[in-house]
Amino acid sequence: MHIDILTIFPEIALSPLSESMIKRAQEAGIVEIRAHNIRDWAIDKHKRTDDTLCGGGQGMLMIPGPIFDAIAELRRPETKVILMTPQGKPFKQTVAQELSGESHLILLCGHYEGVDHRIIDELVDLELSIGDYILTNGAIAAAVVTDAIVRLLPGALGDERSPEDESFSDPNLLEAPAYTKPADFRGLTVPEVLLSGHHANIAAWKKEQAIARTRANRPDLLD
Repeated sequence: MHIDILTIFPEIALSPLSESMIKRAQEAGIVEIRAHNIRDWAIDKHKRTDDTLCGGGQGMLMIPGPIFDAIAELRRPETKVILMTPQGKPFKQTVAQELSGESHLILLCGHYEGVDHRIIDELVDLELSIGDYILTNGAIAAAVVTDAIVRLLPGALGDERSPEDESFSDPNLLEAPAYTKPADFRGLTVPEVLLSGHHANIAAWKKEQAIARTRANRPDLLD
C-alpha cells in the first residue's frame, strides 16, 4: 500500500507514524507513507495556501490551486482521495477495514476553515471525520486514520489474529477486560474462569463481559 498525506504540516503527520509497529511495517515494505507540504505547489512568492472567504465570514480557507496541482501530480488510476474534515463520514473500524484493501490513498488535510468546496466536488472521493470535535489541523487526523489502516495490512502486526480480537472487530461490542500475571496482585485477583483452562467457559465469560462493558461505556453501539 502507498499512502500520501497532503498537509502544510508534514512533520506532524509523520511523527506518530515513525515509531513502533507502523515504523516496522514501513521497513518491511508492507506500506510506504509519504507526507507532502502543500506549499510546494503554491505559485506565488509567499507560498500562500489560503485566502479569505467569498461572501464574508471569519477565518481563512485553503485555496484550490496548490491542492489541484498536488493531487494531479500524485494521483494514479487506482487512487482514492480522502479529505480529513469534521463534516465527513464517521471513521470507524469497518471503514478502516474497507480502506485497507486499497492500493493508494491520498489523505488531504484541511486547515483554517477547511478547503474550497470545489476541491471536494472535483477531487475528493470520501470525506472522513475521526470525531465530533475540532482539531488544530487535519494532519493529526490523517495520522490516526493511517495508523488504523496500516495495522490491518497482512504482516503489519506480526500475529494475524491480533486485529480479530480487538474492540470494534465486532462493530457492536467493545473488547472484554484483559488480565496478565501475577494472578494475585496486592489482593486484586484475576477472575478464576480465565485460569481454568476451560475454553468454552472463557469464551462465554468474555462475551458476557464485552456486552457489560459496551453497555457501560458505549450504549449507542448496542442500540
